[in-house]
Amino acid sequence: MIVAHEKNQPGTAVNTPGAVNVFKKSLVGPAQGWTGWVMRLFTINSGGSTPRHAHPWPHINYILGGRGVLYLEGKENPVEAGCYAYVPGNAEHQFINSGDGDFTFICIVPDEGDK
Repeated sequence: MIVAHEKNQPGTAVNTPGAVNVFKKSLVGPAQGWTGWVMRLFTINSGGSTPRHAHPWPHINYILGGRGVLYLEGKENPVEAGCYAYVPGNAEHQFINSGDGDFTFICIVPDEGDK
């Protein structure tokens, strides 16, 4: 069980090859009693992006702030606060900050995707 504020959770820079100005906070997962899943908060600073990639697990995303593009299986989808997406396993995808400020979103994955 947990009740907290994300500002008190330490974040880490995403150092995956191809990631530019991307930061992650793992908020809720097995350590808090949610077995099998992890809810993460991503922040992509201006000019940043995740690498274009695919992996076997799906994820669910909810955009909290800023403007961005979700590249998903060959299509660029503009997204902003209030948008959500389901990215199936093995689908090629990428998040790109297309605005001037931070682009923030929640990403929920099976715990194997948060290693």
